[in-house]
Amino acid sequence: MTGYGSADKGPAGPGDGGFPPGTARPGPLPPRIEPVGSAYLPPGAPGQPPASRPAWSPPAQPGQWGAAPANAPAPAAAPAPAPAAGGWGHGGAPSTAPGPSTPPGATPGPGWPPASGSTPPGVPGQPPAHGHPQGPGPGQPYPATPVPATKGRGLTVTALVLAGLLAVVTGVQAYQINRLSNRLGDTDSRVAAAQAADGTRLDGLESRAGALEKQAGAAFNPEAVASAVLPSVFRVRAGNSTGTAFAIGKPAAGGGTNLFTNYHVVDALWQTGEREVFLERTDQRFPATIVRVDEANDVAHLRTNGKFTGLVAAPAAVKSGQQIVVVGAPLGLEDSVTTGVVSAFREAGGGEGPVIQFDAPINPGNSGGPVINGSKQVVGIATAKARNAEGIGLAVPIKVACDGFKIC
Repeated sequence: MTGYGSADKGPAGPGDGGFPPGTARPGPLPPRIEPVGSAYLPPGAPGQPPASRPAWSPPAQPGQWGAAPANAPAPAAAPAPAPAAGGWGHGGAPSTAPGPSTPPGATPGPGWPPASGSTPPGVPGQPPAHGHPQGPGPGQPYPATPVPATKGRGLTVTALVLAGLLAVVTGVQAYQINRLSNRLGDTDSRVAAAQAADGTRLDGLESRAGALEKQAGAAFNPEAVASAVLPSVFRVRAGNSTGTAFAIGKPAAGGGTNLFTNYHVVDALWQTGEREVFLERTDQRFPATIVRVDEANDVAHLRTNGKFTGLVAAPAAVKSGQQIVVVGAPLGLEDSVTTGVVSAFREAGGGEGPVIQFDAPINPGNSGGPVINGSKQVVGIATAKARNAEGIGLAVPIKVACDGFKIC
């Protein structure tokens, strides 16, 4: 039984493929082998031929619909786009080697290329690959899909913003460091100036302290005066009379110590030709000699072989109000100390020499004792006190005694 697509031939008719005239054509027969699925699978996918060859298509059979008769001349094939080497869409040169889909010596039939669902991209009538408006030309590769530049621009803007912020922060820090450096320099200058001022003030304070010490030393301190003077003051015994004597000036030429007392203390011995007297301190007794006397000024010069510290005579005359200390042995009571001020300086008159009036209490036995100022210097020799009155004592100025005997 002859079936569609067999090798039997009927009467030949012009271009009818072997069917008698008037015979109806059968409809198109499905191919013996159907493609896998209606959609196009890219070369190399599972179930598809390798990427190096085009997709397989069944060969045309003689006598089948769409196949040329064996004795008919082959129709001119329409030019088809050259597939890329190794398959569609690979951008290579057209392949001239026969593949499994086109047997050697066979001409592609009307069913070539494959169905539209499997037509490779880039062929006319198909959408461009990768969304390109136009496919590549023959022998050209598909261009790479461009990477969106939005992300790159965003990173660039972020980097620029960060660089700007870093520059601003660096500038602010540099400005603050500069300000701190300037303030530090100003602080150092102020500290140096303050230190210099403090040094100046300290020097001034030291000078002031020295001056205060001098003033304090010059301030009247009866205790200090008495402590410095008492070792040089003695009770003198001349026969039946007693009085006071004190060492003065530098040591005597032949050794020993020079002393002053009042003439009226030793006048009884002096009148009788006696010259020896005794100096007493506590339980000690030292012999002394009357060297000279000045009856007019009531001064006598004594000398002893013992070595004692001589007091210093004041170089200037006393002034009213100057504080003084009187040391003596009133009524025989040695090492007695009284204090007062200079009441006045009385000039000489009526045949008598000048005298110092003071208000420190004195009594018999103080005659010949030293009158000392606050600087521990002798200003006079206590001589007498007013009768029937209180606070009026008299002293011979030390200058008168020193000028008369030249031993100060």
